[in-house]
Amino acid sequence: MSTDTLTVPQPPSEAYVRIIPLGGCGEIGRNMTLIETNDDLIAVDCGLMFPDEEMFGVDVVINDFTYVRERAHKLRAVLVTHGHEDHIGGLPYLLREFPQVPIVGTPLTIALIKAKSREHKLGTVEFVAVQPGDRVQYGAIETEFVHINHSVAGACSLAIRTPVGTIFHTGDFKFDQTPIDGKPADFAAIARIGDAGVLCMLSDSTNAERPGHTLSERIVGEAFTGIFSRAKGRIVVASFASNVPRIQQVVDHAVRFNRKVAFLGRSMQNVVHFATELGHLRIPPETSIRIEDVDSYPPEQIVVLTTGSQGEPMSGLARMSVRDHKKFRIAPGDTVVISATPIPGNEKSVYRTINNLYRIGATVIHGTDGRSHVSGHASQEELLLMLNLVRPEFFIPVHGEYRMLVQHGKLAVQTGVEPENVFVVENGDVLEFTGEYGDKIGKTYGGHVLVDGTGVGEVGEAVLRDRKALSNDGIVMVVVAIDAEEARLIGSPDIISRGVFYLPEANGVLDELKTELGAIVANISVEAMRDVNSVKEHIRSGLSKAIYSRTKRRPVVIPVVMEV
Repeated sequence: MSTDTLTVPQPPSEAYVRIIPLGGCGEIGRNMTLIETNDDLIAVDCGLMFPDEEMFGVDVVINDFTYVRERAHKLRAVLVTHGHEDHIGGLPYLLREFPQVPIVGTPLTIALIKAKSREHKLGTVEFVAVQPGDRVQYGAIETEFVHINHSVAGACSLAIRTPVGTIFHTGDFKFDQTPIDGKPADFAAIARIGDAGVLCMLSDSTNAERPGHTLSERIVGEAFTGIFSRAKGRIVVASFASNVPRIQQVVDHAVRFNRKVAFLGRSMQNVVHFATELGHLRIPPETSIRIEDVDSYPPEQIVVLTTGSQGEPMSGLARMSVRDHKKFRIAPGDTVVISATPIPGNEKSVYRTINNLYRIGATVIHGTDGRSHVSGHASQEELLLMLNLVRPEFFIPVHGEYRMLVQHGKLAVQTGVEPENVFVVENGDVLEFTGEYGDKIGKTYGGHVLVDGTGVGEVGEAVLRDRKALSNDGIVMVVVAIDAEEARLIGSPDIISRGVFYLPEANGVLDELKTELGAIVANISVEAMRDVNSVKEHIRSGLSKAIYSRTKRRPVVIPVVMEV
């Protein structure tokens, strides 16, 4: 993003509130929204996104915190809606820069963030655990946490009260009338907040294109009943580690069908530990066993809960699918249930894992087979219900790809929001509201920051272009020795290539290129020969043309010039 397109006007002298989505608009992941008033700034969530296939070597993608840095003196707190990676995964990187900022969320959310902070060795962090219904005050901003249903326990919507008006952020949600924990969304609180008047609502758009209602989590229980009753051998269930209601359903069916449950994967074990400790999970002690002990029981008495529903290369299920897991091996006759749908971009890795499981001889149940998975996000009818309960003056669809945001905006207009009051925004857009107006007023940095190993933001577009070129066309390294005084080549150059030539045929081509390289160096002027950088550039351009004429490829050419 070029800096000349970034303009954020000076704030007005009157009371105002600005809403700035830094991530999650036009994409799935990186959810983070800033709420700024005259004297205070809070962040709602701080997530990460996993790299796409064009981001070679990148580990994760986080938000650009420039806007926060420029207003660090106003930053009061980070309010977290729930404990999914796309909402909490960026917090360790934010806390490195702003270690004093309090992190506020429900107990399970805080427990999951604490586990991440220990992994990143962040030291002392101020955590504030709240319950649904609680209110917190930071400067002139008061926030009420409102219980909502999602695929993780402790999810909340936020009613953020500012001097200009109330902003309602739904977080990720669905309306489940028969949730596993027996606690439907707090409709009364949402309606009360709507009755008091809401200036602007930001709402989850993931399923904005899907008509009807999202099915209840209990539907998965019915599917599990059929799976457990038919399975003759061991059952392996792969799910998101944070999907506590799903874990509870597996445990309940294990008890019902006299099976023992083992948990595989550090993140799965962490969530089970924290959720049990906080009362979100109920596991009879005699039902849970260690993964190391599964071979001590007959196959028909075992259930294994693991991570890897997205086909992640080093996850439990992916390693099992290629018989590379030290603690557990899939065997013919096992039933594997992938209780999740692939995140966009993960389809190839998921289907690769499924194919490998079939090769071993396992029975695989995945996708919508037998309804072994339901979404945690609201479909159109629930989105309309939320809009009608809250009745906002302004509306900002968030958490979705651009087409989802557009569709959600159309739903808002159907419920009576004025078309000009619906803002389909992109990351970095700055919206400002006062008592007189509400509009998009400028743009700040909303682009990707790439994390590669220990480097944060060090990998840019140029590096990715080089990595893409290496993956597509390979690399050629040229080592030459020159006598700069006499302006001549000494000895024969060495050419080393990787990923360019088919090896049995490479020697002949390399000999031709060495001859051509000698001609390239011979044509360099005496003055240019005395400048190493000039010699490198002549070799790079000349050899690139020679290779392209033979192969129609453009590998990365790296000249190494030694002066003798």
